[in-house]
Order: sequence, then C-alpha cells, then structure tokens
Amino acid sequence: MEAPVGFAGVRADSWPRPRAFPRPESLDRTVDVLPGVGPAVKKRLAKLGLERVGDLVSYAPFRYEEPADEKRISELLIDEEAVVEVTVERFSSRRTRRRLTVQTAVVSDNTGQVAAVWFNQPWLEKQLQPGTAIRLRGRLQRRGEFAVKTFDVGDLSATADFAPVYPAGEEITPKKLRELVGAALPRSALDPLPAELKERERLPQRADALWALHRPRSLEEAERGRMRLAFDELLVLQVGLARRRLQREAEIAPSLGPAGELVGLYRELLPFRLTEHQERAIAELDADLARTVPMQRLLQGDVGSGKTVVALYALLRAVENGRQGALMAPTETLAEQHFLTIEPICRELGVPCALLTSSSTKRERDAAPATDILVGTHALIQEGVELRDLAVAVVDEQHRFGVEQRRALAEGRSPHVLHMTATPIPRTLALTVYGDLAVSEISKPPANRKPIITASVTEERSAAAYTRLRKHLDAGRQAYVVCPLIEESETSQARAAEVEAERLRRAELRGYRVGLLHGRLRPAERRELMAKFKARELDVLVATTVIEVGVDVPNATIMIVQEADRFGLAQLHQLRGRVGRAGEQSYCLLISRARDELTDAAAARLEALVRTNDGFELAEVDLELRGGGQLLGTRQSGLTDLKFAQLRRDRPLLERARSLAPDLVEDAGPLADDVEKRFATVEPEALA
Repeated sequence: MEAPVGFAGVRADSWPRPRAFPRPESLDRTVDVLPGVGPAVKKRLAKLGLERVGDLVSYAPFRYEEPADEKRISELLIDEEAVVEVTVERFSSRRTRRRLTVQTAVVSDNTGQVAAVWFNQPWLEKQLQPGTAIRLRGRLQRRGEFAVKTFDVGDLSATADFAPVYPAGEEITPKKLRELVGAALPRSALDPLPAELKERERLPQRADALWALHRPRSLEEAERGRMRLAFDELLVLQVGLARRRLQREAEIAPSLGPAGELVGLYRELLPFRLTEHQERAIAELDADLARTVPMQRLLQGDVGSGKTVVALYALLRAVENGRQGALMAPTETLAEQHFLTIEPICRELGVPCALLTSSSTKRERDAAPATDILVGTHALIQEGVELRDLAVAVVDEQHRFGVEQRRALAEGRSPHVLHMTATPIPRTLALTVYGDLAVSEISKPPANRKPIITASVTEERSAAAYTRLRKHLDAGRQAYVVCPLIEESETSQARAAEVEAERLRRAELRGYRVGLLHGRLRPAERRELMAKFKARELDVLVATTVIEVGVDVPNATIMIVQEADRFGLAQLHQLRGRVGRAGEQSYCLLISRARDELTDAAAARLEALVRTNDGFELAEVDLELRGGGQLLGTRQSGLTDLKFAQLRRDRPLLERARSLAPDLVEDAGPLADDVEKRFATVEPEALA
C-alpha cells in the first residue's frame, strides 16, 4: 500500500529521541504540576486554552526561528541577526519617560564587551547575576547596543536554530511557553496507532513526532513530525465518522422503489429542462430512496443553481408512495419563501401542502397529519404537531439548526434525509465536517443565468453607486440595499435599518417607493411586504441580512451592500445571490471603507467577490482566509478544532485516513479510546 506523503524513506533512527519515557497518565493533570506554574501563570495559560499538561504537549508552533550564525562579540555586524555565548558582567534597570523600563546587561566573551538590552522585563535582575553564562540571540544596533530577541540560561530552547515560536498573549511570553512545553514534553502520550498500521504506513513513533515538532533540527523534520500528528487527528475523525455510517445502516427506512407517475407530471409542469447537474443529483437520490438504509445526503450548490427543484422531487417521491414529506428551514422568512415557491406546483399536482411556523394556528397544526408536504421552521417538530408517516425530510441550511432540533425531526422514525446548503463546501471540509454524508453537487446554474457583475467602491464614491441604482429603477427594475451588521442583537439591527431606510427616503432614494425588511417584523407584515415587492409595488427593499437566503424576486437586478468589509465572504456571496435570479444582467455594488483602512483579510474578501461568481472557488478562498474551524457555525463544533492538521495542505493525509478508517472501526485499542474521547462532546445527531 502507498504510504502517506512525507513518511516514505525516513529511517526510524533519524528522528530526535525523547529524553524520558512517556508518562501519559500525567497529561490529564493541570498545568500547575509543572515547575514555574503558580496561580497567576495558570490563569494566563487558561486564556490561551492551555489548562492541562496535554494541552501544552499539543500546542503547535506557528513558525520556527530561521538559522542564525553563532559569532563572537568582535564579529558582530550592525542589523545582522546573530547568536553569542557570553558572561554577564553587570546588570542595571532604568525607567523611561514613557513609563517603560529598560534592562541592560553588560556581557563579554574573550573578544570584547557589549551592552545587551531588553524592555519591560524587570525580573531579569534575579536571573542575570554577574558571572552568569548566557546565550543571546538578537541584532547589533547602530548605537552599539545588542537588542535581545531571545535568550537562554542553560537549556538552548529559545536561541537555537529552528526554535519554535508559539502563539502567545500579552500576559505570557513566547519564551515562557517554550519552557513550559519543554517541561511537558517528556510526558508525551503513548502511541494510539496499532503497530501493524505504523509499520505498513512507515509512520514515526508519536513521541518522536512530538519531539520533532517542538525541538526540530530542521524545518523538514518539524514538518514530518506535524504530518504524523495531523494523520493521527484525521484518522481519529474518520474512524468516528465510519462508526456513524455503520450505526445508520442498522436503521430501517421505507424503500420508495422506482420513480412513478407523480414525479413524471412534476417534470412536465416545470417551465424549463433540468440541467445535467440536477439530473445527476436526482439519479443519486433515486438510488438512495430505493434502499431501506436511511438516506443521509448533502445537496450542495451555488446560489440560484436549482436545489429547490431537486428537493421538491425528493418530497414528491414520498407522496407518490403514500407517505409524507417535510421541508424544514431555519427561519420563517426562508420557510415562507420555500412555501411560496413549491405550493403553486403542489396545487397543480393536487398534492396538499401547508406552511407551519411558530405563527401557525392550532387548526393549522391539527391539520398537519392530513397534509402530504409540510414546509416550516422548527415548529414542524414541536409538541402538538403530528407527522403522519414521514418518509423524506429535507433540511435546508441545516448547519444553522441546533442538535436538539435535528434530533427531534427523526425521533421515533428513520426517514430519508436530504441536507441542503447554498454555501458551497470545499472538498476537504466536506470530508471532515460532512464526512459521514454522501454528497451531491449542483455546481453550475441554469444556462439562462448571466454572471452578476460585482464592483467594490469606497464610501467616498457611494453617490455614484446610488446614481447607477436609480438608473435601474427608472428602467423598471428593482433593487436591494443591505444595511451593515451593527450588532448581534436583532433589535439593534432592526433599529439601524429603520434609521437608514428613513435617511435613504429623504436623500438618495427620494421619490422612490422604499420598503424595509428586518427580523423583528411580524410574520404577517413580512409576508405582506415581500408580496408587495414581488408584485412591483415597491422599488427598493432596504434590508438586514434576513434576505441572505430564500428571497426570490426575478425583477430585482441591482444590490448595494453598505460597509461590505464587515461581512464574511460566504455571507456576501449569499447576499449577492438575491439578484440575477432571471435572465437579465444584474449588478452588486460593495461599498467599503478606504483601501488603506481595510484589514488584509477584508481586502482579500472584497477582491475575491469582484473576481468570481463561483461559490466553490470562493469557498476555497474562505477556507484559506478563515480556516476550517469557523466555516460552518455549530455544525463542526468539536470536529474541526484540529491542532495539527491543515485541511488544504493535508488533503493526501485526509484521503489516506478516510481509506483506512473502515478497517479500524472494530479496533479496541488506544485508537478506539481516542475516538471515544473525541466524539464524547459531539452529539451523534450533529453528524446527521
């Protein structure tokens, strides 16, 4: 079998050897068992998430010091980083006018003397007594002082070539972290992987890998150590997901057989031909629905790619088999939009369809068992709503649901479940966060959709943006203006949106019909407002991010997003997807602060939006900018808090771990313990 990239050809005896036998039982002890950790240091470490000895052992450096020449004092050159081994002659400390302190140690070797300088480290006086041998790393400055970057008294952990640099806070120095990691390292955990697997895959020992990570002799050695530790993480994750798949296969779902007459009529009703991608997704659905194993499939596609058409197909497959289908959305706005889209089609097909939200009456709830297709929010699964014979459930934007809500949907039944997301997921993330689901992709929109033209302008040019918007309005088109995210509070967002809408009515949009949509409106008010906008009784809809998903008004062809630099990339792409819903050319104008005021990440987000409409490409950019642990909200909590693995770089390791996982599901050794521990804080329903 092919070994994971990076391990082949590396001799076992070429790794740095641990200086003590591992004591894994001590990894669970709190950090104050280590020398130099009192209550104050313990509290500071906790702010970095370092509470146990094992946390320190697993605290990965984010970079390593480049090699520096070791020189004598007489050989030092100005502004060149170097290392010197010297003896302290005398030490002094003084306070500056800016309330800083400067520590100076006159140090010497057999070629001369130099004044070594630190800032705000008064405790050095106790360490640097005259006669102390010390190793310094730093630069000789023009005024003749040696500015100290790192230093060692005894163990060479800070000044050595490739010394690790750890993420640190203001209250604890990188040097202190090096010392504590060094103290924790001899307690490295025993190896969780079976010996046969390590031999076959030519893996280094885990303890060796940890020493290579924290005390490397080269950058290549550090990377090989990281890769072994990353492989462990990914293998634990994939074995846990493989276990979930096996558990699901023990459940029984209704077999829906081949597609029938009802879905044939549905196809004839559609005013367009399904795309190649939609047809492929439907074929994959049909194969799943024919089995008695509950379907767990993720349908992902870009905004406007036609996922709802496929979702309704799945629901109708349940109905034509005499069973019930349900579509659950995270917000009332999105549930209402789905209902408005599918109810007219269901009516023509003679299929009863109802909307259930928290605003629904008791009569509407009581009628639920007799309804073939139910569309709603979490109200679908609340007490008092009976689902007669649920065979297919569609969960839209399901990462926005809580674990309890997902559990309640399937409680007491084993329906086929189709998860939908309009936030394209990078392949590497899909293998981790959604690793237990089959994935269908609709990666291209219908052929009549034109790419949305996106431009980024600064606040000074916002007047020109509104001039362009008014031209579209005068031509009979409609527009959105998205207000910035002021605070997390929905009430505060609503208030800010109200103020902005009133300002626009008096200024840039004077004379136009302006509506306001936010999350604090009552459902009846929101439905009435959206109906007016869709009927072209309003020209502009000023809105908060409540329109991020679901709103579908084909005549809306231009959007202005105010303070766009404050939004995430995925959110901006979702917002942009509210225009361009028909064949007309559409535009999105992103208004932001001046370029020199933007962070690098904000500038990169805006540039990416202007460059491409491809949600899958943007998802990769988002993964690069934000990392895997933040992309999907609560969905991946406990799963992608990876310490060593880097999803984009480690794709080969991820693929290898996935291929090996099925053979390790029954393993009862230390690997199984790690899987249990890793998944103990993750509800099984969070993976379904």
